[in-house]
Amino acid sequence: MKFIKWLLFSFITLLIILSLFIFIVFKIEESKTSYLKLSDNPSLKINTYTIKNVNIIPMNVDTVFVKMNIEIVDGVIKRMSKELNGTEKNIIDAKGKYLTPGLIDMHIHLWDRFELGLYLANGVTTVRNLWGMPMHLRIKNEIDNDEMLSPLFITSSPKLTGAEFIGDDNLNLYSPDEAREKVIKYEEDGYDFIKSYYGLTRDIYDAIIDQAIKSNISIVAHPSQKVPFAYHFNPQIVSIEHAEDIVQEALNFQLDSVKLDQVVKDFSKSNISFCPTLMAFYNIYRMIKDEDILSTKSALMMNPLIQSTDSRDQFDRWQNSKANDSNIPIHIKKQHDFHLRIVKQFNDAGINIICGTDAGIGITVPGQSIHEELAFYKEAGLNNYDVLKTATINASKVHKQLNNLGSIEKGKIANLILTSDNPLENLTVLKHPEWVMVKGRIINKKYLNEFVINANERSNLLITALRYLEYLVIERSL
Repeated sequence: MKFIKWLLFSFITLLIILSLFIFIVFKIEESKTSYLKLSDNPSLKINTYTIKNVNIIPMNVDTVFVKMNIEIVDGVIKRMSKELNGTEKNIIDAKGKYLTPGLIDMHIHLWDRFELGLYLANGVTTVRNLWGMPMHLRIKNEIDNDEMLSPLFITSSPKLTGAEFIGDDNLNLYSPDEAREKVIKYEEDGYDFIKSYYGLTRDIYDAIIDQAIKSNISIVAHPSQKVPFAYHFNPQIVSIEHAEDIVQEALNFQLDSVKLDQVVKDFSKSNISFCPTLMAFYNIYRMIKDEDILSTKSALMMNPLIQSTDSRDQFDRWQNSKANDSNIPIHIKKQHDFHLRIVKQFNDAGINIICGTDAGIGITVPGQSIHEELAFYKEAGLNNYDVLKTATINASKVHKQLNNLGSIEKGKIANLILTSDNPLENLTVLKHPEWVMVKGRIINKKYLNEFVINANERSNLLITALRYLEYLVIERSL
């Protein structure tokens, strides 16, 4: 009996020590990201401004409104005019610089709060997270309650995956009833939409779609190879992800321009948006070509846990592939070039292209990757206005939560970027904003630079692992 008491006491003591340790670890990271807390930064709480003498790129039309004044009240655009009326507050002279809607990255994977600062530093004022976990609901709650300076944030559910694609990142479904239960639960939990993933068979996919309709929640589809590609042209699905899956699913791994023409025609009839994520695939090519890629300054901006696991695993996989087949770099580059063709043809057909980068995994760096993605759309043959639409007004058409974003109009949320030159003439100016505004709050260059420095210096591998463990415990135990 004494031994049992001692064992129980030891277990409780260990549990208390472990809980205290985890609490301290969480508090340490919280203190290191206090620069994002609005309560700790009173100057960033101001969200009423008048910006005068500014050139406005509204993005709902292809034009520039020259030498305008724009009045922002409580984070919302109230008025745009040529004249001031004398009642404006907090007047800022833009001195003829250019005001553009904040950029929107429609396909990211968020691992920590430091990354939120990285997005802001690159002019990204809204992000769509495509791998939901409990930590994302907490982050979303803080952002929605104006507790944190951050891009606006919407998130998918965990990835609903078919039975055979076993992996800790996949939420495997084995029956239609289970699929329905998950959709109901994730809508109730507060996820903004459902993410469908690999391996979903028709009966399970049908159940997901049917329940999504009943639960009034949309779906974002990473195409399943268990159903025809055209199956995804369902009105409950608001966007289809990845140019590589056009090749691998719709074209059966063939770079076939004739078959692509038919895919474009079918896709254009669906009113579904398309998110190419060209950077994620192109980074495969970079990992094959550059044996030192993981030690570059860019790659070291990834979350430490991702650096030590996903980045390393992807690098090893593709280096091994190259060792076994010297033609792999040529094949990957050819497919990437075909992806550019896909983007051009989709755009020409009037399909709503939305900019997404798959940032946060591999070596695709949060924030800076959006500028590389947009550069590929330019290389594909889109003009600057069409390129910029993919990361602004086009994104606002996909989810109801984004309808008040993406353009500079009366009544829209004031998520804005000020640049020294006109991005319609030179997209690269978006890399270096004079300041970024989120919900009417101006973040100047000093803060933006600090966000990058803080993210570069983070050492939060353990706490990221704990959050991921939380996801595994919760999802695997349900």
